[in-house]
Amino acid sequence: MTTLFPETPEFLGALYHPSRVEADVLDLEIEGTLPAAIRGAFYQVSPDPQYPPMLGQDIYFNGDGMVSAFFFEDSKVSLRRRYVKTARLLAQRREGRSLNGVYRNVHTNDPLAATNNTTANTTVLKYNGVLLALKEDALPYAMDPDTLETLGVYDWNGQISSATFTAHPKVDPATGNLLAFSYEAKGDGSPDMAYFEIAPDGQLLHEIWFQAPYAGMVHDFAVTENHVVFPIIPLTVDVERMKRGGPHFQWQPDLPQLFAVLPRKGNAADVRWFKGPANAFQGHTLNAFEENGRIHVDMPITGGNVFYFFPQEDGFVPSPETLSSSLHRWTFDLSSPNDQVEPHALNDYQCEFPRVDDRYIGRPYEHGFVLAFDPTRPYRPENGPIPFQFFNLLTHFNLRTGASDSWFAGDSECFQEPIFVPRSADAAEGDGYVIALLNHIADYASELVVLDANDMAAGPVARVKIPLRMRMSLHGSWAPAE
Repeated sequence: MTTLFPETPEFLGALYHPSRVEADVLDLEIEGTLPAAIRGAFYQVSPDPQYPPMLGQDIYFNGDGMVSAFFFEDSKVSLRRRYVKTARLLAQRREGRSLNGVYRNVHTNDPLAATNNTTANTTVLKYNGVLLALKEDALPYAMDPDTLETLGVYDWNGQISSATFTAHPKVDPATGNLLAFSYEAKGDGSPDMAYFEIAPDGQLLHEIWFQAPYAGMVHDFAVTENHVVFPIIPLTVDVERMKRGGPHFQWQPDLPQLFAVLPRKGNAADVRWFKGPANAFQGHTLNAFEENGRIHVDMPITGGNVFYFFPQEDGFVPSPETLSSSLHRWTFDLSSPNDQVEPHALNDYQCEFPRVDDRYIGRPYEHGFVLAFDPTRPYRPENGPIPFQFFNLLTHFNLRTGASDSWFAGDSECFQEPIFVPRSADAAEGDGYVIALLNHIADYASELVVLDANDMAAGPVARVKIPLRMRMSLHGSWAPAE
């Protein structure tokens, strides 16, 4: 390959320079003591472009899906990394170059590009015997959960007919059912949405199709025992703009934060729409639950457009230092005719990539795990400007008491999304371990850290050394040993 990756923020530095390494590394070095109770696999995926962008520049989210699997067994850890062999990636390999243009805009692709435009790069989840590599613009790809061999597009034996599928499905802890949805479900720019409930054996149990007021990004959703809640981010889609070579999404600061609330066993006529304050970004959900006839949804909210690569129509993007985010609670009262909702803050610090003890998804809970940013902590100027998605704290937050317990790793370190592993199957909520990738910016290195959730400030009980640099990832999941 003679073409170099461009020197832009999306491709420079320890966090974002492409790795492009597929590998098998057995029995990784471990500093400290890895708890024997941790048995299973930590899967995660990052956008990691195989080739430099066709147009000379690109955004981070457009990289090919690189899946990493950390296998924990007998107090040892091994690593396996493989690209998801999507139709898009195989077409690029055939031609020896990138064939894809503007993010999620097939009108800008090379004629030799694959029809299926997905990179399958947003999250990975083991379910019903396969590892699903998901991105919200298409159906997922299935992989072998042990070898990471790509098996092909996965549509549940033809039961899922939508064009797209969420990258943030949830597993109901009571039934084991997979809860999922689609937006732009009938193709680019369509306002159609669909909700699916799938049994552990792969049988589609229930689906609901409905339409949103407009086509907009719906990155994540929240579930309770009886309802699902869809936050529609004010990033709207215009196919005519795409045909002119423009972006898939455009920020609309005049639009409210919009929520669809739907009974899990209902139909399209049961959808309730609620509106929140305009010009705010609601991305990932921590958890949700029902209480006294009301639905509570907890999620970080940012006051403005986080995604600078999707500016508003006049090109304006807010300066990063003007954006503040914190964890908020939305409360939806289905007995009230009022469709206006106002969130209230649960903490006062910037945080994102929230995770919960998965045994309490959709149920009353009190423990959350987030990446946080404290601007008062030291940062080495030699590292360059603080990059996009920089979080210098790994935090356990108690929603009942408001207490936070955090670990700060140093002035050249930042974290990738954490996961929580219970100490045992019957351990109390939040009693277990937090696992996350730690980036060492100055050294262009990465390691996997394991912390006791009951004493985050003490730092890792074990550090798993990784003999290669891990590009900044998006999401992942924990699959306990069977």
